[in-house]
Amino acid sequence: MKKLKLQELGRVSVEEYREVKKVPLIVVLDNIRSAMNVGSIFRTSDAMAISKVYLCGISATPPNREITKTAIGATDSVEWEYFESTSLAIANLKSDGYEVVAIEQTDSSVELMDYQPSNDKIAVVLGNEVNGVDSELLPLLDGAIEIDQYGTKHSLNVSVCGGIVLHHLAGVLRK
Repeated sequence: MKKLKLQELGRVSVEEYREVKKVPLIVVLDNIRSAMNVGSIFRTSDAMAISKVYLCGISATPPNREITKTAIGATDSVEWEYFESTSLAIANLKSDGYEVVAIEQTDSSVELMDYQPSNDKIAVVLGNEVNGVDSELLPLLDGAIEIDQYGTKHSLNVSVCGGIVLHHLAGVLRK
């Protein structure tokens, strides 16, 4: 076994990436406080060929020094759009035929590995680092997904959660 060098990875350029078929999945960031978390979501979205990122409310937008630190150029490859409120973003997605689900612990959440999309276009809402997805948004959603956890903590960093969810759903939607 040998570690591959950068030139052996077969990475595409930003221009080539724009032509790559994207997964019909949009990430909605609901008032994410940390620009570094926003940058991490961009980087994961690039890695999974996610269609677009919606930045809502207080979520930082490019150009931003802290986003750049963690995105490492992904803000140039991943399409994004800003919405003043997450409810506006959800309304936009619903009118475009997306199934919109929150990544949140609710009384009717479905475990990530059991989630079966009812649509081939999905949007996932990731919530604020302190308060999660805004409770006022729950009636606007088609459902909620959560990640089973077995330790003493019952939450994950939003960028870690996003990585797990986006990797899984990108795999489901590619099949």
